[in-house]
Amino acid sequence: MPARSTPEPGRVGRRLARLGPRARRLLRRAAQIALALAVAPWLLLAALAALTPLPPALGAPEDHAVSTVLFDRHGTVLRELRAGDGARARWLPLDDAGDRIQRALLAAEDKRFARHPGVDPIAIVRAAFQLAAERRVVSGASTITQQLARALVPRPRTARGKLGEMALALRIEASLSKREILEQYLNRIAFGPGLRGVEAASRFYFDKPTRDLSLAEAAALASMPRGPTLYDPRRGTGPLERRRNRVLDRMLAAGLAGEAEVARARAEPIALAPKGGGLGAPHLVRAVLGGALGPAGAAPPDGGPGAAPLRDRASSITLTIDRGLQREIEVLAQQTVRALSERDVGAAAVVVIENATGEVLAYVGSHDIDDAAGLGHNDGVLALRQPGSALKPFVYELAMEQLGFTAATVLPDVDLSFPTADGSYAPRNYDGRFHGPVRLRDALANSYNVPAVWTAAALGPERVLTRLRELGLRSLDGEPSRYGVAIALGDGEVRLLDLANAYATLARGGLYLPVRAVRSVVVSSPSSPAAPFVSPARGAGGAPVELPAAPPERGARVLDAARARVIVDILADDRARIASFGEGSALDLPFPVAAKTGTSKGFRDNIAVGFTPDVTVAVWVGNFDGSPMGGVSGITGAGPLFRDAMLAAARVRPPRPFDPPDPEQLAEVEVCGLSGMRPTAACPHRRRELLPRGDAAALPACDMHEAVRIDRRNGLRAGACPDAVVEERVFERYDAELTAWARAAGRPVAPEAASPLCGALPGASVGPPAGARVRVAYPPDGARFVLDPSLNSLQAIRLRADVPPGVARVRFVLDGRPIEVGPPFALDWPLAAGAHRLRIDADGARASEEIAFSVE
Repeated sequence: MPARSTPEPGRVGRRLARLGPRARRLLRRAAQIALALAVAPWLLLAALAALTPLPPALGAPEDHAVSTVLFDRHGTVLRELRAGDGARARWLPLDDAGDRIQRALLAAEDKRFARHPGVDPIAIVRAAFQLAAERRVVSGASTITQQLARALVPRPRTARGKLGEMALALRIEASLSKREILEQYLNRIAFGPGLRGVEAASRFYFDKPTRDLSLAEAAALASMPRGPTLYDPRRGTGPLERRRNRVLDRMLAAGLAGEAEVARARAEPIALAPKGGGLGAPHLVRAVLGGALGPAGAAPPDGGPGAAPLRDRASSITLTIDRGLQREIEVLAQQTVRALSERDVGAAAVVVIENATGEVLAYVGSHDIDDAAGLGHNDGVLALRQPGSALKPFVYELAMEQLGFTAATVLPDVDLSFPTADGSYAPRNYDGRFHGPVRLRDALANSYNVPAVWTAAALGPERVLTRLRELGLRSLDGEPSRYGVAIALGDGEVRLLDLANAYATLARGGLYLPVRAVRSVVVSSPSSPAAPFVSPARGAGGAPVELPAAPPERGARVLDAARARVIVDILADDRARIASFGEGSALDLPFPVAAKTGTSKGFRDNIAVGFTPDVTVAVWVGNFDGSPMGGVSGITGAGPLFRDAMLAAARVRPPRPFDPPDPEQLAEVEVCGLSGMRPTAACPHRRRELLPRGDAAALPACDMHEAVRIDRRNGLRAGACPDAVVEERVFERYDAELTAWARAAGRPVAPEAASPLCGALPGASVGPPAGARVRVAYPPDGARFVLDPSLNSLQAIRLRADVPPGVARVRFVLDGRPIEVGPPFALDWPLAAGAHRLRIDADGARASEEIAFSVE
């Protein structure tokens, strides 16, 4: 057998052979030292890891749960809030995350995640060489596990802090599986400012669950942990898009995505969900958790403080809102503020109530809670704002109950003055005109101010305030003198939530129910924390607190049912409001809606509120700092948002007609279009009107039209003229309060003089109608005037009289001294200090009541 040949030593071997024994020993020692130096840090790190305790957050499964889980009425999770830091968060099991976000995160942060023990030596060496070569940080070496360790136990960015982070990463890897580590990472790392966890970010930025993200969206979110503020797309999508594309390239290089898939993802723009919360009713959540709303999420009684905060007591809260409707209205509020920004509109708020239960279906406290410039953190649903004309329906309904008014009652819309503590108040209409005698239906539908104030004066502010407080508007807690008759025009501050519920009371036929925002609460037991996801029907380790809705029959009767139904009929009458709002206004919807708008003094607040049989929608538009808008009214500001919100609500509660009036209580009758009375042959225009049966039966005949014989040659009263020159014409007849307006407006008032071409009829006389009375038009009774000592000019007021037809001259009896005055029955009187009394006399008419006024 041939001898085995010995292989020739290589070049290194030959060089070692040439070394002497001593040199070889030194070389082996150096190799051992190098090996020890390389291994020692890892041994030290392993020892530190063994001594490092696992963070309690990872050892306690209950920590997966945020402190409070909030559901909508259908059991859909709205959001989860962790007590303490206030970050938006939602725990997401890894199985529910989908594979796209997992692949994207591995490519973006740690492609060797499955192979390293928590610390990646290759990445550390690479980062070290890059730092030495470039003299700047080119890439990091932190693994997903290290980033999780840093999130659990923040440490200073020093060598010692880094060593502790690496030790904790090894300890985590020794205690948890890779899947558990990835799940913890997905839920504990910041994916945006104030956003903890990928599910919170997915809902906030894209308004969809993580599992439904496209590859492009998943890569964008996977880019966020590297710089949550730097890559925040709300500051601009450019930096995030560049970072996303790098992540997609890494996915392709690592075999985590195909070439075609990556190409499609790179071409996809970053399309953020329209802003509006994305995490569900932030203002409502704050109000419920903080106790701003009372028990069951209701407004606290008597304007008092809300309930004890639920934030640290409840593990699960089921709200009454509908998430889909909530989200849609949040977006609509955003769009409205953007559209009106050039007219100095900076905020909007909306609330939707289910009439049958009083439950809140949507609650948008502001257009954007994160809009610092627009003060979006304020809650416009709970803020006190002036409602403008939105209180008028309740004033008129009260007058129907207590003064016998009907929808056909004629009210004066003329130049009137009312006494106040500081002098007098003369209301004006929004269009700057007076409309003379108007039926209550037209006065309310067209939102005329003067008739509303006149009605409030007839009732008295005290009675009006009592009724408004019965309807839940308890923020109107001042003395009646504080508001005066201007309360009819919203001269007081109310909450949008309370105003909406007052209108819901109208929709319920006068039954008041408290507003509810919470359906059920699960209160955590201190010794047994709630489980991660608590069903709205049951609690884990907590006690469920059911809050059943009160049925309508348990509501308190506030309004008379029949008269409330008449008010609903007026508010739903599109034809009646055409005079002021025109055809096709924002209040005209494709289904029956009873609606009203309001604008506060100085255009600071716009209100639009209305209802179908099933839902009530209330909208506020304005500025939280109280600055005025640019001439935006309720119909042009809040109106369009009201329309859009009502259309959105109709998709949740399909609209239906209002129930027909109860025939045993109400009857539809024909009335004179001018007087609102039973029409006679002289009435040229007639209307159908809805009246209580008792009022319909007692309706008097029209006395505002009269047929008068006229000499066609001169248009004067015919007297004894022959029939050949006489024709009968129909004229309008007004009382003293309306006569001056009728003359100025050119209304067809009968001539006062008889034709000189004919003799008078035996026993006939031309003069005021029987029982006619003159009236002091100005000043009002009890008025107070103050002389200004800084003025050198004459200070005077104009005394005015309302005079019925047929009166040629009157006497102003001032402090007992008569002063003869002819048309237009006004007298400029220099102010004189002291108390004064005024009466007006006229031949053929009853004297006015004496009024008193003072000058200081």
